[in-house]
Amino acid sequence: MKIAVLGDGGWGTALAVLLKNKSFDVSLWGAFKNNIDAMSRDAENRKFLPGIKLPDTIRFTNDLPEACAGADLIVLAIPSRFLRKVLLKNIAVLKASSAGIVSVIKGLEQETLKRMSEVIAELLGQKDIAVLSGPSIAPEVARTIPTTVVAASSDESFASKVRDVFRAERFRVYTNNDVIGVELGGALKNIIAIAAGISDGLGFGSNTKAAIVTRGLLEMTKLGVAMGASQDTFRGLSGLGDLVTTCVSSEGRNRGLGEAIGKGKDPEEVLSGSVMEIEGAWTSKAALELGKKHKIELPITQQVYSVLFENKSPLLAVNELMLREPKSE
Repeated sequence: MKIAVLGDGGWGTALAVLLKNKSFDVSLWGAFKNNIDAMSRDAENRKFLPGIKLPDTIRFTNDLPEACAGADLIVLAIPSRFLRKVLLKNIAVLKASSAGIVSVIKGLEQETLKRMSEVIAELLGQKDIAVLSGPSIAPEVARTIPTTVVAASSDESFASKVRDVFRAERFRVYTNNDVIGVELGGALKNIIAIAAGISDGLGFGSNTKAAIVTRGLLEMTKLGVAMGASQDTFRGLSGLGDLVTTCVSSEGRNRGLGEAIGKGKDPEEVLSGSVMEIEGAWTSKAALELGKKHKIELPITQQVYSVLFENKSPLLAVNELMLREPKSE
């Protein structure tokens, strides 16, 4: 099987390594030639996944049509803010391809509020589309630390195909038909992880972190159910599982952003200075709009957005959350 991984960030690179280690024919595409050339030369993605040796049998290219030529499966690991632009630029090639599509992107489109699979279906039409999501920090996957994720598709047979392609000795894959829930879990948990990071940066403890995770999961679930997802999905790997990992891992970008802000760093400075995409920051905007659309209150998301984009003090945000009107759980 020939597989094209589009996106040379940490996650795309880690999955390319996993797939190559299963002896698939793997191409890894990145938008910037300098980074692709450096990866090919150094057998390492020093920018996005340092310390991991890359198999020299992966084909590194910044020519997307070349990467996708003859592909049986295309894995999209492009940041959500740039997905539409990349698809439109290469739409003729991608629409002509008979390859199934797997999205591993954990974000929402700000302008349309669409999930990534919706953007893909809108632009590429009738194709087999699946979403792969769950608690999967890229460096851990690349180091073959045991990891478990979910492959979701409305087509059960395609979900099973994706499961079999990705599953490995240290990478277990379940299937699910709740694409909405799996996709929203992966996107919304990043916002809550920023809140968890802010708590860490302010020096708060486990009590605070537990409250953020618990109440954050409720926000995710309420919005997801209002949008047509199953409540059960948010109790699983792509909901609670991914949320816990992102809130506690020292390698999580979203939690790291929050921690820096809690310690007094300017949000704009941290975002602009990061070489990696921090999806939760941009997802907070779309999530708030979806909350308004579906009449779902999202207090943690609102405070995270206000800290990121409205210059609100993190301590004031915490105080406002703690002093909200009392209610039953």
